[in-house]
Amino acid sequence: MRKLQHNNPQKKKKKAKMVNLFTALNPLLRALMKLYGMGAQAVEIQPGTVINFWAPIQTIKNYKNNKKSKKPTTTINDTEKPVVVLIHGFAGTAVLTWLFQVAALSGNYAVYVPDLLFFGGSITDSPHRSPEFQAECLARGLKLLGVERCTVVGCSYGGFVGSKMAESDPVLVESLVLSNSIVGFSELQSQEVLDRLGFESWTQFLMPNNVEGLKMLLGHIIYWRPWFPDWAYKHFLKVMFENREERAELMKAMIIKNDEYVIPNYSQVGHLSSFTPLTLMINYFSVVFLRTLFVINGEKASLHCIKKAGHLVHLERPFVYNRCLKKILASLRPDQDGAHRLQ
Repeated sequence: MRKLQHNNPQKKKKKAKMVNLFTALNPLLRALMKLYGMGAQAVEIQPGTVINFWAPIQTIKNYKNNKKSKKPTTTINDTEKPVVVLIHGFAGTAVLTWLFQVAALSGNYAVYVPDLLFFGGSITDSPHRSPEFQAECLARGLKLLGVERCTVVGCSYGGFVGSKMAESDPVLVESLVLSNSIVGFSELQSQEVLDRLGFESWTQFLMPNNVEGLKMLLGHIIYWRPWFPDWAYKHFLKVMFENREERAELMKAMIIKNDEYVIPNYSQVGHLSSFTPLTLMINYFSVVFLRTLFVINGEKASLHCIKKAGHLVHLERPFVYNRCLKKILASLRPDQDGAHRLQ
């Protein structure tokens, strides 16, 4: 006689593991980048150092072909579109930071979006952690991809790196747009901002290890923080704050000693345009950033403000930001069809 099997109510059921939301988004984000004509390419800068670039698909094909045939890299970038390089900050990877801008710019510009070292797929075994080293690696990678001239757009920490690129390689970087960033951060400035925020270090502020810390961070950098369930914050923490030790070293290395802090004198000058290449786009919540702006503001610099936005203005108000950015980029090339001047 067959025995009837009964489920034991006392037996604990195995709990299904929830897929990380941000990990699950990766295939969708990659598909969207391909839709905009972009592909991912790992570029070896030096032995042990690799930068992941999102670049025009044709550029990647040419890069691979030239690498096989050992042709000069200057033949890679065969597009007539002006080159725009978007550099992200500590808030996320290249794609998560700049997807809205890639969508807005890829039709008229050759857009390059690198992952900085210790973000995304970019790695190094070098002990160097300074913004100068990041800038050197990005510049080398862009040249290997065939880029000869470009406009750099950097947000937050990415602006630090972009400003170092503009300072050290003015032939490569013809113009610079800084979004909520500055060209240098002294010990005194750093301490002033930390005191205002109520944190002891940038690592404590920018790299939270729990949900409450992440909510506090977003509360400081976003104008209007949307509601998310706690599990979404946990997913973000798990994915976005990898390589903690190395990123903490990056933050430490971006602070300049007071007696070594000097505002760079950029050699970039306007050409064929009454608008200047060195442009800072900031919002109303910047404190130290404004001080630096007034020092370097002159015929080379212009200021553009966006209301009702926080530190991540390009994500909070992408359409307003994109309109402003397009005007800035077009003003640098007023001789091109469709270019228009800033109002």
